Amino acid sequence: MRTTMLEPPSLPATPEPGVPGAPDSNPACPGGARFVLVGTSHAGNVGAAARAMKVMGFADLVLVRPRFADVLSQEETLALASGAADVLAAARVVDTLAQALDGITWACATAMTPRDFGPATFAPREHFATLAASPHRVAFVFGPERTGMSNDDVYRCHACLSIPAHPDYGSLNLAQAVQLIAYDWRQALGGYDVLPRTTTPALADGTAIDGVLQHWQQVLQDIDFLDPASPKKLMPRLHQLLNRAQLTAEEVHILRGIARAVAKRLG
Repeated sequence: MRTTMLEPPSLPATPEPGVPGAPDSNPACPGGARFVLVGTSHAGNVGAAARAMKVMGFADLVLVRPRFADVLSQEETLALASGAADVLAAARVVDTLAQALDGITWACATAMTPRDFGPATFAPREHFATLAASPHRVAFVFGPERTGMSNDDVYRCHACLSIPAHPDYGSLNLAQAVQLIAYDWRQALGGYDVLPRTTTPALADGTAIDGVLQHWQQVLQDIDFLDPASPKKLMPRLHQLLNRAQLTAEEVHILRGIARAVAKRLG
């Protein structure tokens, strides 16, 4: 999978618990997953990848021969990490992929280019459905932005992941690829609950609805919209309308306020 500022997903590994507020949720897969970036050229990609990992609760980041030896402390890296400085602080830089995969029992290469031979290729979600139930320590490996993973690095892996993308344009930025893999892996481990950002409003009860209807009935008579001598089915229809609307207490106050304003204008 190619990228501009790009990096094809290469070889993920097992992250370890320890990101605040995001403990690993699957005891069957110790440590969650490690993310391995091989030969990364752009400091911003390293920072953004760390941020993508932390958002999904992963913290085990290993860099193999990055272009800049001080990439973990560069200003651009820290800026794009945006709150994931702890992931960068705990990250390791090693010389070889073999060192990066120390302790890993299942390595997934992320590569889009077909190989003559090598591990089978899967869509991430398809492969993770089985992998998450295994006792493996998992790594996800991502290659250099410009070239993607080398054949030798792919051959070190047990499986190859290919993010389903448009056949005419499969280019992904490295951090985008990390985010997608991290998300699918987190979902396979059980995911996180969606936390409500607003409180559930209290619904108006029958008494409140009746009050609105009585208020509006009077106003509708005052503006000659409703003939009290021949009301027909207007009020029952309005009652059904309000029932379907599932009004909140605040909305009832608004409707009654409108009725008061109309009555005031009528004098």
